Amino acid sequence: MSSEREADRDASAEPRWLDAAEKEAWTGLISMALLMPGRLEAPLHQESGLTLFEYMTLSQISEAPGRVIRMSELAYLTNGSLSRLSNVVKRLEQRGLVTRSPDPADGRYTLAALTSSGYELLVAAAPVHLRAVRELVLDPLSKADRRALARIAAKLRTRPSDYHQDAR
Repeated sequence: MSSEREADRDASAEPRWLDAAEKEAWTGLISMALLMPGRLEAPLHQESGLTLFEYMTLSQISEAPGRVIRMSELAYLTNGSLSRLSNVVKRLEQRGLVTRSPDPADGRYTLAALTSSGYELLVAAAPVHLRAVRELVLDPLSKADRRALARIAAKLRTRPSDYHQDAR
């Protein structure tokens, strides 16, 4: 009951407006979050025909043990909904880059596996992506800036309570 009253009090409280430094930090973060994906995707799409989301999907599968991963875990790792990921993986499957199959350990889950063609495309696309990451993100920053960026990213990251690093 007291938590309901606290929520009501918080909802009716005067908003805590951003001061100039907070507004600068927020504007920088949201601009980076909105603009950077397109900037990273452009060279990937031009050179490899992959969207950034497709590249990240293939990359996450490639890093999984045996290059096989549960779709639910892949959705978390790519920060996509299961329905969005399912559509993307379906397109990748049609291109012969990924296969899907029921998880033999638990048929309620679907596994995504990287094919040899998918791995070859990923290996070819990786240097393009790496150049963009270096040019747009890492190279403009000092070592101290990169450490600060990593520290800030770690502070802002959230994980679902049921996520397990070792799950397939």
